[in-house]
Amino acid sequence: MATNGQSRTARRKQKKTAKKPTWKKVLLIIGIAVLAIGIGVGALFTYYIATAPAIDASELESPYSSELYDMDGDFFADLAGSEQRTKVEYDELPQVLIDAVISTEDTRFFEHHGVDLYRVGGAILANLKNGFGSEGASTITQQLVEKSFLSPEKKISIKVQEMWLALKLERQYSKEEILQFYLNKIYYGNQAYGVGRAAELYFGKSDLSKLTLPEAAILAGLPQRPTGYNPFEHPDVMKDRMHTVLDRMVANDTIKESEAKEAKDVDIPSLLRDKKPDPTPYQAFLQEVRDEVKEKVDGADIYTDGLKIYTTIDQDAQDRVEFLLSDDADNPVKYPESIVDSQDKEHKMQAGMTVLDTKTGAIRAIGGARGGLKNDGYNYATDIDRQPGSTFKPIMDYGPIIENEKWSTYHQLNDDGPYDIAGSDETVTTWASQYYGWVSMRYALQQSLNVPAVKTFDKVGLKHAKSFAQGLGISIGDTDMKLTDGIGGGKIGTNPLELAGAYSAFGNDGVYNKPYAVTKVEFPDSGRTVELTPEPEAAMSESTAYMITDMLQTVIEEGTGTQANVPGLPDAGKTGTTTREGVDGSPDSWFSGYSTNYTVSVWTGFNNNNIAVPDTKVSQALYKNMMAELSKDTETADFTKPDSVVEVPVEKGTDPAKLPSDYTPSSKIVNELFVKGTEPTKTSEHFEDLDPVSDLEANYDEDANTIQLEWDYDSDDDVSYDVSARIDDGDMQKLSSTDDTSMEISDVESDAAYDIQVVARDDDGHTSDPASATIKVPGDEDENEGEDEGEDEGDIPGVSNLNAKRDNSNIDVSWQYDGPPAQFEVAVAGGNSQQQTQTVASNGIIIQGVQPGSYTITVTPIGQNEGNKGESNRTQIEIEDNSDNQSEGNQQDNNNPQNDSQNGNNDNQSENNQNNGNNDQGNGDDENNENDEDNEDGGDEN
Repeated sequence: MATNGQSRTARRKQKKTAKKPTWKKVLLIIGIAVLAIGIGVGALFTYYIATAPAIDASELESPYSSELYDMDGDFFADLAGSEQRTKVEYDELPQVLIDAVISTEDTRFFEHHGVDLYRVGGAILANLKNGFGSEGASTITQQLVEKSFLSPEKKISIKVQEMWLALKLERQYSKEEILQFYLNKIYYGNQAYGVGRAAELYFGKSDLSKLTLPEAAILAGLPQRPTGYNPFEHPDVMKDRMHTVLDRMVANDTIKESEAKEAKDVDIPSLLRDKKPDPTPYQAFLQEVRDEVKEKVDGADIYTDGLKIYTTIDQDAQDRVEFLLSDDADNPVKYPESIVDSQDKEHKMQAGMTVLDTKTGAIRAIGGARGGLKNDGYNYATDIDRQPGSTFKPIMDYGPIIENEKWSTYHQLNDDGPYDIAGSDETVTTWASQYYGWVSMRYALQQSLNVPAVKTFDKVGLKHAKSFAQGLGISIGDTDMKLTDGIGGGKIGTNPLELAGAYSAFGNDGVYNKPYAVTKVEFPDSGRTVELTPEPEAAMSESTAYMITDMLQTVIEEGTGTQANVPGLPDAGKTGTTTREGVDGSPDSWFSGYSTNYTVSVWTGFNNNNIAVPDTKVSQALYKNMMAELSKDTETADFTKPDSVVEVPVEKGTDPAKLPSDYTPSSKIVNELFVKGTEPTKTSEHFEDLDPVSDLEANYDEDANTIQLEWDYDSDDDVSYDVSARIDDGDMQKLSSTDDTSMEISDVESDAAYDIQVVARDDDGHTSDPASATIKVPGDEDENEGEDEGEDEGDIPGVSNLNAKRDNSNIDVSWQYDGPPAQFEVAVAGGNSQQQTQTVASNGIIIQGVQPGSYTITVTPIGQNEGNKGESNRTQIEIEDNSDNQSEGNQQDNNNPQNDSQNGNNDNQSENNQNNGNNDQGNGDDENNENDEDNEDGGDEN
């Protein structure tokens, strides 16, 4: 037992002895690691400090000047000219301004030595939680160092150098000098650098001692977001920022709560000078440059960082855009007068325009507002987010359906509205409830019909439509799409820059280039160059791009966009207008079009989208004038049909599409595009010829004064016969149709030659070649005998002023008579019936229920006493066939399911074929004449 006890004790001692070295090793390793990390960090920080730039007093005085170069590499703008600065000495700074700046930017400025350790600690915790760069701790001294000597990039090395140089700067300069440098350097918006220039620009005060508390608070708050807080353009936003500054001044005990409250009650526009600064040339384009550099080059500021920025601008194109958006008397585009609302506030119609290189996506020009963009203001080419109307139809409907379902440009769609959207109370209609039945996809897009577009969107599906649109750069995000997005009337908005990028892909064989304004940025201090040209991406097949383009060419040539047509230029484009509940008209009018060289997208409307555009054609006029100028003296290649697309003749009205037969009339043949391998192979039998009638004979019956016709037809087909005649050298006129093989032509003219034709026709519309016969009706002798006989029996004169006119489905016949008492024998020949005769006592008759065709009406007076007949008089009238669905009117379309329209005169001829038995032909033969150029799309056109 003793031995065992000793063994357990020994073992416990051994275990205890074994544990001690392990803990020591762990502690030793941790200590070594911490020491190594500390040495490593120290060495790294030492390296950062050693490589920090030297403090150059000259660089403290002013910011670097960024230089911009155009598409040819030529310098065109300096973004920090000396005329935009006014140097201020520290003694000129009023205490109220110093207090406002210190309270806002660095409350312990006069206490720390360049770095505020309290703020650093808070920033470290925030950065550990949210990532490096999420929160800064820069003091005024550090901000001055960063703007003067360092790159704006968010890197640990830059931050270490910034803190080191801030400590050095504080040893070389006094707090007052540092604050003076800072306030003379920072950017205040509207191209104003330094607080002196800002006070002059905004308040017209060159003596800073005259600054009031609200003005000092505005100047202290501006540098954080000079554009967003621009008091000229965004006084409400600036007021919120001013309140924040005043609250911080109260918290810092530099002003009283009562003073802050009084300052907050001030109306900001009342503080500003009456005359706003002159607009900077090309400011709309420069805004895009600024935004791209800020987005793509981390932390860079084009106004202060001394960059060399190479852009895509075409100065000639930019000048032309700004001219077209001006009120210059020589401007060919005439804008409507401003609108005064119910509150006597005047609203000026606005416009935004973007010009791209179709092949590359390079932005050649941006027009941001009527009269130019003022004071870095709202850019209607890039900032708006408006419903696009029917400009979305190629993007949401017809592009994706060709890409995914291989539809042809002939594909038949039924425009049979109103169209109720399942699961909602919305109904898609067309202006004046005018619908066109079965039409081709080409015609539906050409005339911007809403119902076919929504049906196509429904067929392609939200998933494919969204994917296709996003591939063209349309910003959709998590937007809950619905069917009305197919006609640009849903929740998805866009702007001219984004829309131009999408349309340029159609003109670039389906390749999408995100629009860009900057090709590269150079940092002169480091020699570093950042390339910014985006990579092209295939957005659709070549076949889809070409077929959409081909259809959009007809939009300009004979559809809703004829007023955008540039004569002789191969281009394509689409109109678009919108509606809004409670607005009588269209708040937005768009046109987006392209050639193989350029893409131009235009929006017109008002800042208040509750106001309708007085003239929806201004957008087309802007496009036309811009594209004409761009293409002048420039060779523009036509769009090239790829091998994946075939052009095939199709017989109109067939569904599915069929090839025309040898008997198909040329007026019933249309050439349409098909994705190769999907073209029709079957030939239509619709217009096959029937055998002609035989043994046609014409005999004159002198007693009855009629021509008797007879013929034979050797066929079991169920046919009818169209009988036509020509008198002497007159035109061939259809007399009647009959199911018999004989017919009588009554009341023929004496001494006249009759050429007669008979054509066989079946129920499907097939016809035969005409069979002909000629007969001469004798004249003078019989005529003279009749006259003598009339004289013997008492002279009955003929009627005068015989007139026949159409009254709906009736013929209203009237005449005058000056003679002895008489009745009148009225003979009606023509239409689809045999001649009918009726005797009336009045000087007129209504012939009811007439059918289409040519009618001859003969009126003969008959004496009431002896029954003598007077001379017969006749007139002819042609009753047109309205079943061809001819219409002349306005059609309109828009984004609103209640009204998507086109003001236009469209001669739409549509021949609706009846479905009999297993006949596979659809109702859909549309034959369309050119639109009246002055009326295609208004309200929401298309």
